[in-house]
Formats: sequence, C-alpha cells, structure tokens
Amino acid sequence: MTVTAPAPAPPSQAAEPPARRPVRPLRVLLHAFLLLVALGWLVPPALAVYASLRPYEETARLGYFSLPESLTFDYYAQAWTQAELPRYYLNTLYVVVPGVLVTLLLASFTAFAIARLRIPGRKTLLIVFTAGNLLPPQVLITPLYTLYTLVPLPVWLSDSQALYDSYLGLILIHVAFQFGFCVFVLANFMRTIPEEISEAALVDGAGVWRRYWTLTLPLCRPALAALGTLQFTWMYNDFLWALVLMSSGDKLPVTSALNNLRGQFFTDYNLLAAGAMLVALPTLIVFQLLHKQFVAGLTLGSTKG
Repeated sequence: MTVTAPAPAPPSQAAEPPARRPVRPLRVLLHAFLLLVALGWLVPPALAVYASLRPYEETARLGYFSLPESLTFDYYAQAWTQAELPRYYLNTLYVVVPGVLVTLLLASFTAFAIARLRIPGRKTLLIVFTAGNLLPPQVLITPLYTLYTLVPLPVWLSDSQALYDSYLGLILIHVAFQFGFCVFVLANFMRTIPEEISEAALVDGAGVWRRYWTLTLPLCRPALAALGTLQFTWMYNDFLWALVLMSSGDKLPVTSALNNLRGQFFTDYNLLAAGAMLVALPTLIVFQLLHKQFVAGLTLGSTKG
C-alpha cells in the first residue's frame, strides 16, 4: 500500500499594498498655509541671528540679504557688556520667579476649590475669572499708576516707600493678570482626573489640604509645567508694566536693556540684533528643558473619559 504525500500548499500570495488615498486640494492648501506660517515665524529670528554675526560695515555696503564675507561673535560680547545684561537678568528673575510660583500656587488653590469642592456659584466664579482675561491691560494704566503711587510700603520693600517703582508692584500686577487664565486651565484639567481618587482619600480620612497637596497637585504636573513655561515667557517678555510702574533705571527688567545699545545719533542694528538674541535666550532654554511636559500638558486634558 503506497501512501501519497499531500500536495504542497500553494505559496501564499503577497498582500497587495493598500491603495493610496487621493491627495485632496484642500489638504495641499492647508499644508501650504502651515508652511507659510512656519516661515513667517522662523525667518525674522533667522535674519536677526544672521545680521548679528556680520559686521555693520559689511551689511551697510552689501545689504542684509547678501552673502557674508566674514562671521564673528564680537557683537555678542559687546552687547553683553555694553547693555549690562547680567544685572538686568537678575532684575528680571526678581520678578519672574516669584511671580510664576505665586500665580501657579494661588491658581491651583482656586482651581481645586472650583473643580473638587461643592462651592455655591463655582461656575459663575470660573466665568468671572475667564472674563477677566478679556480686559485689555492698557485701559488700566492710568488708575493703576495713580493707585501705585498712593500705596505706602516700608523702606525694606521699596526704596521709593510706595508700591510704585518696586519689584513687589510688578509681581502683583503679573499675578493679577495671569491668575484668571491659570485658574481656567487648571480647573478644566482637574475635572479630567477621576473623582474616585479623591473620594477614596476622603473615606480614608484625608482632609481638604491633603487631597489637594498629596493627590491632586502631583497629577497636575503636566498642566503646571505647561502653564509655568507660558507664564515664564509672558512675564519675562513684559515691557509695558515695567515701563509704566518703574522709574529707576537700575531696577528695569532685561527687556529694557536693549535701550542701552542705542546711540543718541546712530544705532548699530547688528549689535541690537545680537542683544535681542541674548535677551531671548533664557526663554528658549526654559522651553527646551520643559518642552516634553509642555506638550503633555497641552494634550493630556484634551479628551475626557
């Protein structure tokens, strides 16, 4: 009796690649628009960096849109010393660091109360905080200036013995204007955290402070990092309030230091570009250090459930 071997199975046919979706004209227009927007944001700083590396005589003779004959970092060293940037950096840190910390601390307090505690009128309160962001700061310049000159302070807080021309005055105005935005973001973020976590802690006997500090706040790290990056950038780049509420030149923030690079009859714009790059450098460093948390904070609370 002979046993016949089974016929070999036919080789499996290679899977056909999925058909490509046709390119839609609207999608092409969208990508072209996004490319133009990206170039619109990248070209000015790129030109500033390019100009800061070239001598002024060369750009005056050949123009800014020309190939360089030589590149040098001399303007950066000159801007660092002539604009007295180290002192102005320190002035800015006196305002920005406490301003960011106080804003995030107070905003997280309020957001926790709105999102987790049953306070009457909490939705109305959140709307009021959000509506405060729509108020243009320019309309408050005159009354705030008058108020700051009338509020007394001890000498150890202000040399002028008033809220005007003091670091505390700048910190307070930044906290007041950024507080509502931070409350709005953190309250909506905290609502995405499951309430079962807070309820379990409540059953175990945890009080309000423990539920806020031990449970809720650590879960809000991405949102706090994103807000911290934004708040640092906004307070660091502020020029209006320092110009209005400060009079002493040695107390002004770093955004005012560029004025030291302007001459009475002549301004070297290549030197000014180098100073602008040095002034913008700290915000780039902060964003580079916190960019992962920044992106996570923007996307983590975007969906619920």
